[in-house]
Amino acid sequence: MLKRAIVAALMTVSANAMAVDASGFSEYVSQLRLEAQEKGYSAATLDAAFADVKLFKRAISADRNQPEFKKTLDTYLPQAVPQWKVDKARKLYKEHRELLEEIGEAYGVQPRFIVALWGIETNFGSYTGNYPVVSTTASLAYEGRREAFFKEQFFAALDILEQGHISADAMRGSWAGAMGQTQFMPTSFLSYAVDYDQDGRKDIWGTLPDVFASAANYLKNVGWQYDQTWARQVTLSQPIAEELQGLKVKKTLAEWQELGVRRFDGSNLPARELEASLVFPDDADGRVYLAYANYDALMRWNRSHYFAVAVGYLSDRIKFPAID
Repeated sequence: MLKRAIVAALMTVSANAMAVDASGFSEYVSQLRLEAQEKGYSAATLDAAFADVKLFKRAISADRNQPEFKKTLDTYLPQAVPQWKVDKARKLYKEHRELLEEIGEAYGVQPRFIVALWGIETNFGSYTGNYPVVSTTASLAYEGRREAFFKEQFFAALDILEQGHISADAMRGSWAGAMGQTQFMPTSFLSYAVDYDQDGRKDIWGTLPDVFASAANYLKNVGWQYDQTWARQVTLSQPIAEELQGLKVKKTLAEWQELGVRRFDGSNLPARELEASLVFPDDADGRVYLAYANYDALMRWNRSHYFAVAVGYLSDRIKFPAID
């Protein structure tokens, strides 16, 4: 009985801690509007943006309760990159090859990575989220834990509306405000979105030339290398000191060879003048990768080793075997 009472008390404390005081949200939104007016947004933008701003407790709950991974790459990859997704990626690559190759050459990004990102982020645009971005960013700013970040996203969303790229009611995304088929946060949109078809709008929601070019432009600007792949899975002939592990440590392939790093089949590493990092996405008993500059770029997109490996793995499945 005592144990159940303690558990019940802890659950009550947890529920109270998670509660959101909605009473001040209207006043908070009013202050946001005043700030927006001071920043010089047009009356039309303000009227559209603030017409139906609501407190989205679901977004706040999702932000507070992001699940921790309890998987390994060996269990995660088959779920993130099932065979049907590989088949669809290859089909869409072939269908849009001319456009993809044009954009890939323009931005210096191999088209297979553009398709892989598209597939991992939004299942090739089939699920982009249905949360109204203005309301979710306002709600998460109001919640307070990351107010500065989400206020920046809120005003970036107003910039997008002011520039006429999309209407307020159509600007929808994830609970955190990530938008469109590229899942750009509003600030990323302002920095990297591209009007590739030159129709006056940067449409990452429904225009594939803009979607592909925006993804490629992002990668180009965070250090993508056209003449490199992303990583290679390796094996170790001897233990590697912990201080040599992780993306902050860069060594040449020759140096890693001297330290006992080998191709996955046990043969010598390639004789190329490349720098790489040794990463363990799980732990010392899990998979080991030599990660190149493009792995770092994928981590700039999403700070998750599982994400980077999933994108890289899907890109490899697109490349091999060669598509006719």
